[in-house]
Amino acid sequence: MSLLPNEPLNLMELLGAEIFEGLTTEEKWILHCEWWNKGRAEQVELGEPITWLLVGGRGAGKTRTGAEWVNGMAMNYWPMAYEITSPMALVGETLADVRDVMIEGPAGILKCARAGNPRFEPSRRRVVWGNGAVAHMFSSEDPESLRGPQFAAAWCDEVAKWKNAKATWDMLQFGLRLGVRPRIIATTTPRPVPLIKALMADENVRKTRMRTVDNAANLADNFVKNALDTYGGTRLGRQELDGELIEDREDALWTRGQLEGLKVTQPEDLSRIIVAVDPPATSTKLSDACGIIAVGLDRAGKAYVLSDQSIKPATPHVWATRVCQLYHELNADCVVVEVNQGGDMVEATLRTINPCIPVRTVRATRGKWLRAEPVAALYAQGRVHHAGHFPALEDEMCNFGRDGLAGGKSPDRVDALVWAITELMLNQSAAPRIRNL
Repeated sequence: MSLLPNEPLNLMELLGAEIFEGLTTEEKWILHCEWWNKGRAEQVELGEPITWLLVGGRGAGKTRTGAEWVNGMAMNYWPMAYEITSPMALVGETLADVRDVMIEGPAGILKCARAGNPRFEPSRRRVVWGNGAVAHMFSSEDPESLRGPQFAAAWCDEVAKWKNAKATWDMLQFGLRLGVRPRIIATTTPRPVPLIKALMADENVRKTRMRTVDNAANLADNFVKNALDTYGGTRLGRQELDGELIEDREDALWTRGQLEGLKVTQPEDLSRIIVAVDPPATSTKLSDACGIIAVGLDRAGKAYVLSDQSIKPATPHVWATRVCQLYHELNADCVVVEVNQGGDMVEATLRTINPCIPVRTVRATRGKWLRAEPVAALYAQGRVHHAGHFPALEDEMCNFGRDGLAGGKSPDRVDALVWAITELMLNQSAAPRIRNL
């Protein structure tokens, strides 16, 4: 069943008419008020995964989801549990984190419990429910403490921060051997650490991503706006607000840290602006994107990436129209277009939209990596800046290695970027000249 965030569930449809009619009014009310009928769709476990990795931004509702999940297991709330799921493990970076965030925090187990009367027993490092269900505390600082105990379920919080991540995770897996279906939920803000990367790559792990903005109704009025204004589109914002796993490729020509250091506000004194195009060979849904990048050059000889208007999929008329619009919006000097795939037809397509547009055609005679190396060197020298945030372009740049992009995808944005900067800074024949008479 497909659910929208906060969409009320149809109990009769989910339970079946016969079961639903057999419920008392009190039982129907309990089901109606429970988490699976209140949380957003991405916060509710209806798929019954064995391992559920929930990554999200700050304030996205990760802790609340974990706490509700644990309470649901302890109380045998349908459809999460098949039986009272006990004992359980609560694993955090430190024991203090388990206590202050997972158990006693504002979105922790005790605050979220609507039934079951759970109580915290600090001396025994555990939470006990009225029906006898119990959850024990553990920390990543002491993986060996997980050697011996056994569990029917586990909640692991902020896994990306764990000190002995792999050892703690491995010891926990050996202990998940009780009950009908031992299960685990891992909630965390993502970071490119080995354990998170392994879980993300595991096809048997259910992955859910939540953004801070999705939970805006439960956050301070100005928090989301201020956070987005300050960090939106940055590497830190994409990780801490959007819950994206951001990492660099070891053999890439660019790094995210390098690009973050080259961000500037919109430049004013530009002597030349180029719109570069890397057109796709075909225009089907499976075609490559059309890379469309605008770059300007100031009078001091520094380049500024101004816009990324790349589009996919796109027919020739669609991408040509977008190129011409960008050319006029920026009052550009020239359109540089690669013609390896389409020959004269590429230039002709642009001229059907604007017959007077100045077009310079270029043809690749070397591989993409070799063409990109001198452009990457200009970045390393601090001679190229990004006038704004361009997440899709920067993703390609930081994942472009000697063998191209992962998965064999075409680096269309990088190609267009390289053509633009090459035209502005490396193609001496196209540069303006001053002659002494």
